[in-house]
Amino acid sequence: MDNNNGSIHTKGLISIFIVMLIWGSSFSVTKFVVSELPPLTAATIRNTIACIALLPFYIVRRRKNRAALPWGKLTLMGLSGTTFYYLCFNTGMHYIPASTGAIIEGLVPVAIAVPAAFFLKEQLSAKLVAGIVLSVAGVILVGFVGNSGKADGSVLGSTLIVAAVCLWSVYTLLSRTVKDHDTLQVTAVSMMIGTVLSVPFGWMQVQQLGWPEISWKAWLGLCYCGILASAVAYFLYNKALESLPATQVGNFLNLNPVIGAIVAFTFLHESFTGLQWAGGILVLAGIWLSSQKRTTLPEK
Repeated sequence: MDNNNGSIHTKGLISIFIVMLIWGSSFSVTKFVVSELPPLTAATIRNTIACIALLPFYIVRRRKNRAALPWGKLTLMGLSGTTFYYLCFNTGMHYIPASTGAIIEGLVPVAIAVPAAFFLKEQLSAKLVAGIVLSVAGVILVGFVGNSGKADGSVLGSTLIVAAVCLWSVYTLLSRTVKDHDTLQVTAVSMMIGTVLSVPFGWMQVQQLGWPEISWKAWLGLCYCGILASAVAYFLYNKALESLPATQVGNFLNLNPVIGAIVAFTFLHESFTGLQWAGGILVLAGIWLSSQKRTTLPEK
């Protein structure tokens, strides 16, 4: 039994590491896509592609497992993790560099750990609290103080990414509460609900700006984000939450800003101001502190 639990735990760790590699690179891909497409239109197309990718797998799984699904929670997951998350994320990335967005996403573990301590009874250690403080201070320097003079709308963009972080925390905690249900069905149904609810926003933007001309490179970016960063990564993320505490998954999300910034610096040739470098160091210090091994409460 212990070996089986260890195997499940290892699979969870592998799953979340793959997710980090995919999501870390998605900042630069999204930045490229929203430079060609209006952000809400891009979000709707991306989510539609993800649903198409998941649909055949959902149909096969549903035929084998017709257990009742928690539709209320799945609707909330769809709203928080798909509809409003991508409205905030894509619009925010339209205004700020990919590296800045990646560093701000470093707040995700904080946004998960604090409510997880209250609602899921997961432990909030002194080191984690110190890491939270450093991470928040660093994000303020990177996304607001050091970024304020870079471009019009940069503060708005940073604020929208922070909002996306909070929405992702809600999605994660909801996903943790439905871990006894089939992961593929939970992922597919919540994403389909969220996509349907996001269509009006994308349609309004098309009505205002017209249908954009989409280059083949932008289509590749949309497919990468839809198939890998949404369909595959969401499934693996929810799979990891079945076997790992929400706070541990949050710690792995600390890799997101590191991978995202490296990719943006390498491929988009972005740069940081002095204050942003200082903020990035604070975020990394917070990541290191919050990731230190600590005693966790036993899970039921």
